[in-house]
Amino acid sequence: MPRSPLRRDIPPPLELECLRVLWALGEGNASLVREALAPERPLAYTTVLTLLERLARRGQLGRRKLGRSFVYTPLQDREAMRQMAVAELVSTYFDGESGRLLQWLQTGGSSPRQVEPLESTLDATLL
Repeated sequence: MPRSPLRRDIPPPLELECLRVLWALGEGNASLVREALAPERPLAYTTVLTLLERLARRGQLGRRKLGRSFVYTPLQDREAMRQMAVAELVSTYFDGESGRLLQWLQTGGSSPRQVEPLESTLDATLL
């Protein structure tokens, strides 16, 4: 039975890089985005254009015709994207419980069962 594709609000890494450029610029066409990405990730113009069109189709970018090209504008700010990413992380890896994420972060990624024996060993050693 074919699986239905998982709809994600968080763009994949390469699309997110395009969004980062547009957040910094405010708006831009495919050439400007490609130019900004070039030092770290040299991509073909058509690749950048495809990435921007995907983001526009999913409603994450607005676009308007200017001359012979389209100008793209982010429709969500960076903070909204962060909130969606954290919500997806909590939902996927922490069973929807943000407290479990906080606990995991406070223990440095260790489970509480792994931390307790270490703490008791340190207490015994230091006392």
